[in-house]
Amino acid sequence: MPEIVELLASPVHRLQGRPSDGPAPAPPGELVLSVRIRAGLGIVGDRYFGRPAHRDANITVIAQESLPPGVGLTEVRRNILVAGIPVDDLVGEILTLDSGDGPVRLRVNRRANPCAWMDVTIGPGAWKALRGKGGIRCTPLDDGILRVGPVITTSRP
Repeated sequence: MPEIVELLASPVHRLQGRPSDGPAPAPPGELVLSVRIRAGLGIVGDRYFGRPAHRDANITVIAQESLPPGVGLTEVRRNILVAGIPVDDLVGEILTLDSGDGPVRLRVNRRANPCAWMDVTIGPGAWKALRGKGGIRCTPLDDGILRVGPVITTSRP
């Protein structure tokens, strides 16, 4: 059964500047058990919430199957880590996730391409290895709540 493995709502940008400088320290509590989503705005409390430049990409989703064992959201800086959902194949579709509080629809706009930071946060070669499976950038179409745990999922064009 598909599941939401981790959720990240970080108020700060940790991967700024040059990768050789290393990431900024993680604020406490950026990995959470649930997130509140607002249609067109993103995840409440996240660094991209309501930012006009990120309106079509304010929620990012990545598949656990794309990552090396033990790697999670703190390394890849995506918002939602799922298992059992081939998210990289969903560009142009509407992905619906329901973790028990009602459905939340996400318009999948484009791929979330990996960057050179992946070689620092995950390990050498990660940037190249994640090409084509770095996740997706989405716009939320509904207000709602998502929680870690089993999730009912559908997608449609």
